[in-house]
Amino acid sequence: MINLQDIRYVRLGTRDLEGAIDYATKILGLQLVSREGKSAYFRSDKVEVRGDTRDHTLVYFEGDPNDHTIGFDLKDPADFDTVGAALDNAGYRATAANKEACELRRAKGVLQSMDPTGNKIEIVARPYHSGPRYFPGRDAGITHFSHIGLNSTDTIRDEKFWTNICNARVSDWLGDAPLLRISTCHHSIAMFPSTVPGVQHINHQVEDIDDVMKSYYFLKEKGVKIAWGPGRHPLSTAVMVYFYGPDNMVYEYSCGVKHISAEDEKTYRPRQFPSTLTSFCMWGSIPDFPSMQSAMEPAKPSLKAV
Repeated sequence: MINLQDIRYVRLGTRDLEGAIDYATKILGLQLVSREGKSAYFRSDKVEVRGDTRDHTLVYFEGDPNDHTIGFDLKDPADFDTVGAALDNAGYRATAANKEACELRRAKGVLQSMDPTGNKIEIVARPYHSGPRYFPGRDAGITHFSHIGLNSTDTIRDEKFWTNICNARVSDWLGDAPLLRISTCHHSIAMFPSTVPGVQHINHQVEDIDDVMKSYYFLKEKGVKIAWGPGRHPLSTAVMVYFYGPDNMVYEYSCGVKHISAEDEKTYRPRQFPSTLTSFCMWGSIPDFPSMQSAMEPAKPSLKAV
């Protein structure tokens, strides 16, 4: 089994790098830490929250806006060679990145592969950390990059990949969507049915509900389209707001997410939630977010009555 430590970063292609940089700093509230060639690197971690600070958690690069890659941190760097073999043996070709590509990922070692849907994944060994503290582009209250929504063309098949080949665990199911944890956080991957691969949304945790609400009004004032919320997820208990970014990528701020400790693991059992509106948001907020709406397809008649 591949023992992952945590989600590490997301890499996104964009046709408008300058616009993406402007958005990531002035709207999203990340710190631009480096520009190298046609790529821009952003940080988001407060050391007092994670106990460390990742060198970067988001990269925008000039390229196809549908080109998404998710990086994961390998728990033990000594497993690097066996991880590649495990992926190859399971039928998922793994390629060790060359020195230049590793440097672009800010890691000593990088394995590049894909999940069954075709989502690009990178497993990194000895990723770089940052000494200076996180200094945001705006004060959105961000504490750290936390999770992604991930597209899946077959959630049952893909769940087996993440839980049998990798060490992810199912926290809960939301209709056909498994929510998978790698660390103690309720989910690092929220996997939603789709016809195409790609990242569905990107989450950053903020300090408290005041930060969620302040950003909601800030985003509306700046003319940023709200995708969903404010609301509260029953599964993770997080208070959230979703909003659109460059190339129609959806971002999320949330706070109060549930954690499942090592002690909790002994008795924890995943729960099945129906794909009804109140399973997605206990406050009844209806998403203006096509891929999330399609995940609630069986509940659409009840949506009209809300």
